[in-house]
Amino acid sequence: MPAAGERSAARREATGRRLARFAALRGNGGSTLHVLQCLEDLYGDKWTSFIVLLIHSGGYSQRLPSASALGKIFTALPFGDPIYQMLELKLAMYIDFPSHMKPGILVTCSDDIELYSTGVTETVTFDKPGFTALAHPSDLTVGTTHGVFVLDPSSFSGKGGLEYTSCHHFLHKPDIETMRQCGAICVRGNCSQLSSSGDHSDSENDLECVYTDSIFYMDHSIAKQLLTFYKQMGTLCCEIDAYGDFLQALGPGATQDYTENTSNVTKEESQLVEVRQKLYSLLKGTTLNVIVLNNSKFYHIGTTQEYLFHFTSDSKLKFELNLLSVAFSIFSDKAETLDQSASIIQSILEPGCFIGPGSVIEYSRIGPEVSVGKNSIISGSYINLKVDIPSNCFLSSLSIKINDQVKYVSMVFSVEDNLKKSVKLLSDIHSLQFFGVSLLECLDLWGVKVSDQLFSGENTHLGLWTARIFPVCSTLSESVSMSLKMLNSVQHMSAFKLNGFKLLSVEEMLTYKDVEDMLKFRKQIYDEICLQR
Repeated sequence: MPAAGERSAARREATGRRLARFAALRGNGGSTLHVLQCLEDLYGDKWTSFIVLLIHSGGYSQRLPSASALGKIFTALPFGDPIYQMLELKLAMYIDFPSHMKPGILVTCSDDIELYSTGVTETVTFDKPGFTALAHPSDLTVGTTHGVFVLDPSSFSGKGGLEYTSCHHFLHKPDIETMRQCGAICVRGNCSQLSSSGDHSDSENDLECVYTDSIFYMDHSIAKQLLTFYKQMGTLCCEIDAYGDFLQALGPGATQDYTENTSNVTKEESQLVEVRQKLYSLLKGTTLNVIVLNNSKFYHIGTTQEYLFHFTSDSKLKFELNLLSVAFSIFSDKAETLDQSASIIQSILEPGCFIGPGSVIEYSRIGPEVSVGKNSIISGSYINLKVDIPSNCFLSSLSIKINDQVKYVSMVFSVEDNLKKSVKLLSDIHSLQFFGVSLLECLDLWGVKVSDQLFSGENTHLGLWTARIFPVCSTLSESVSMSLKMLNSVQHMSAFKLNGFKLLSVEEMLTYKDVEDMLKFRKQIYDEICLQR
């Protein structure tokens, strides 16, 4: 088997070829079911002859809120001229698929990247009835947060670059012990031998691995069954997962035990188990074909930490996609030192500013007296004041429209803050952390009273996501200034009162978002970059 470095180089070369071809063109369960309904409404019976790419554009994106307003599928990537977004990368990576695919639906997420290399004569073909999924060798710890295939040992050797096999049983975010008990753990290069050694670090040279999921295809007979199910159900009253709730029902080893397991559910609803059981009854016995890509790598960039790591560190993804430190941006030679590990994406950095190592700046204008610390994310912002932005800072600005007037709000957090954490009682909000400080202490510094009006949405989900703490301002630069002053008051434990300002939560910011104005700001930056190049 080729060394890890050779495999990575092969993936880079294959990826480059697909991107070059795409450049010439330039041009989760409930939502999947809804799309099927829309296709039928628009095209009648004709839709069953289509090859459809269905990309889940991202939900609230609470772990990477810079993608919340427009969706993860429009995440900017640090390469291309002009820059690529995740959508364009997805289209490039799948450019070879349609010519080897029967009519059906190809389902993928918007916060992952699958890079792979196959032999010259090997092709990825989606032509079998039922479901067909891609599988990637992954470290055991990766398997605990993804779907894991228990492959049929009689039809799988684990050798070669590409192999067609079937799945006996699909596991959704299993623990390592469950993987062992179910026979999901393989030895790289020889899946028939199970290893008894312990856990390993994430390395292509580790002996033990599992095969994890990424994208899947379903033929139109399955799609029509799911559409009929959707029509019979009427309005879905609970969240279902296209991966966990569809794929766990497949294969000869599937049981309905998973239907009552809600440990991986973000929001548990009363009818979830019932809906899952109906889906299981519909899909049980259906084949889950698997295309094993042994020289492939699955990258997830759905969190602030993953985003920073893959874009700024010396990662395999950075090498294989040839990610740039400065992508389609203006960065003056007179500016202060820009660490090579920083990532600048469609932004204007004025002479004199400083960007610390490991930070990402996207769609922003950074003034001459701005210093950004390390491991920070600045998105959609205009910073024209003298300020030292601390390390590990997350700053993202949004345009909003209230009463037909365009206003601006900037959210600021630590990249390590947990925006998904919530409590049910006001008396418990002291346990919420904002930049390492109790939210209760922060509210006191800002002069914000604790009351039922402090949080938006349901009163049972009190957290950073729903806390009304960010001031609405008349200009983009003022909103950035106000939020940075809030952060400064917390870091120095000095009062900064928010009296007189209308305050919004992140949840409300997304409700009032003005996408047109946000895109207008990006276009202004784009035009200026084009003029000055």
